[in-house]
This record gives sequence, structure tokens and C-alpha cells, in this order.
Amino acid sequence: MKIYGDSQSGNCYKLQLLCSLLQIPHQWQAVDILAGDTKTAAFLALNPNGKIPLLVLDDGQTLSESNAILNYLAHGSALYPTEPLAHARVLQWQFFEQYSHEPYIAVARFINKYLGLPADRAAEYSAKQQGGHKALAVLEQQLVKTPFLTGSQVTTADISLYAYTHVADEGGFALAAYPAIQAWLKRITQLPHYKAMA
Repeated sequence: MKIYGDSQSGNCYKLQLLCSLLQIPHQWQAVDILAGDTKTAAFLALNPNGKIPLLVLDDGQTLSESNAILNYLAHGSALYPTEPLAHARVLQWQFFEQYSHEPYIAVARFINKYLGLPADRAAEYSAKQQGGHKALAVLEQQLVKTPFLTGSQVTTADISLYAYTHVADEGGFALAAYPAIQAWLKRITQLPHYKAMA
């Protein structure tokens, strides 16, 4: 199977990390969003939404949206529990990641890291800080209580939220005030077959 993505994107990196943790063979197809790679006719034929990551299976079927791909690839492993409440808790944190975390931390990081914090985006960058710290405070509150987000075992919820949290400083979010998050980030790096962001 082939995964289209940008190794510096948290949404794409989470798939690289999962594939490494579970030793899933795949072909990585590098995509440059700033060069317009996701707007070509060939890419839009695969994903009309024009976004990465994108999974193309051996039979040609495609799957988009990072957490959907993540959970598909982790299906049948200990990283993706099947017990109904445990499963729902994974989804709860993944919805939180997409709606309460990523729109602030990932966007601020994109403005700073990818675009170089241009003057016309400075106000937007500043406006993202409060929401990002609110999301980090929610994570901190949970990780004071449990070593991983849904309890004692690592799941795809942790992979989803690790991706952008561990580079939150690149969006202006210092993690010094979040000791439980820092300890959690370290636990993730100690997992067998951990792969750092390229």
C-alpha cells in the first residue's frame, strides 16, 4: 500500500509513527503542499478534497482523513481496543484532537514553520494561542491521572495527539508548564520501534 504525505505534517507523521510501531510495510509518497502537489488532477482523482495524508490500498481503494487511516491500520492491534467504551474513548480523544487541538496548535505551527510567520498572518497566529493552551490544559489534566490518554495502555488516541503536541513549541506553545504532558511525550518515545519526525 502507498501513503501520500508530508513527513513534517503532524497528520501525516502520525501514520509514519503508527506504521513504525506496528511494523507495517508501506510505500511513502512524499507530497509538497506548498508546491501544489495536492491540487494536481492526478491527486484530486485520488482525493477530491485535495488533502493529505491519503492511503491507497493494493486494490486501488483509497482512504483519507488521518485518524480514519490511523484506526484502519491499527485495527486488530492492541493500539485500537474493541471493547465498546474503550473504543469510544479513543474516538473521543481523536475528535478532541481534530476540533479542539489541531485547529489551534497545528495552524499556529503551520503559520510559523511553513509560512515563516508573515505579517498578514500575525494576528491569526496570536489568536490561536489561547485555544491551544486550553487544549494543552485538558491534556495535562487527563495525563496527571493516567499514563496514557485512555488509561494505562497506549492507543491510537495517544498517537493522534502526540503528533502535533510534541512539536507544539514550533507554534509558540511552550510545554514547560505542562509536566504531565512532558512525561507522556517521553513515554511515547520509549515505545518499541518509535520513529521520530523526519
